[in-house]
Amino acid sequence: MVERSVIVRPPADPRGREVVVDGESLGIAYGLRDLATFLRSAGWPGLDEIDVADSPFIEWHGGGPEVWAQRS
Repeated sequence: MVERSVIVRPPADPRGREVVVDGESLGIAYGLRDLATFLRSAGWPGLDEIDVADSPFIEWHGGGPEVWAQRS
């Protein structure tokens, strides 16, 4: 099986985080539901919010799965 890269970038202004899979930006996620939707469309069927929050294959930059807005 080919190992894939999933990066969730730091929160951007005003809210949301860019999701990058295998070097390609899939868009801005505004929460775990959006992230799960992006990953399902990229070939991970059956993922939900709990799966992505606990996933060891996601690299979180600028905060973990609970952070979706820039800190003041």
